[in-house]
Amino acid sequence: MIESVLTILIIAGSASLFAYWFRYTCLLILSAKTTRDYAADVATANQLSFLEVQAQLRGDGQPDLDRLHASLDRDYALINSLIQSASSSQVESGIEDRMLQLNYRLMGAWYGVSRRFSAEMGRRALDEMSLVVAHFANSMGERAACASAA
Repeated sequence: MIESVLTILIIAGSASLFAYWFRYTCLLILSAKTTRDYAADVATANQLSFLEVQAQLRGDGQPDLDRLHASLDRDYALINSLIQSASSSQVESGIEDRMLQLNYRLMGAWYGVSRRFSAEMGRRALDEMSLVVAHFANSMGERAACASAA
């Protein structure tokens, strides 16, 4: 009996530590800044709206969170398809990109749950989702700049 309890506690502790590590790593990746930010250029060239979403989320007032979520999902799908088509001839995506893709999906699910209870928690989830889209847009801009310089 005691072995079963200890096994459950170890598994729960390990899962908690893994979740903490995953969240911390994703936030660390998103907080890293590059020498030049290409996100705005990519957003303008591809008519992405994540910059407006960020401005509305960080501004005063009560934006329509469901509309912002739909806008972020559209941007994410578009940027993912652009990266997929560009990476077919270039470098494959790394573990960081895969982690951020999973983080985006998890934050989308968290938004779906949390917005029912707290608009502020939903707002924070959308803000993190917009940071993921901005990261991928910046990454795409860096790849395009490197390709054009070569």
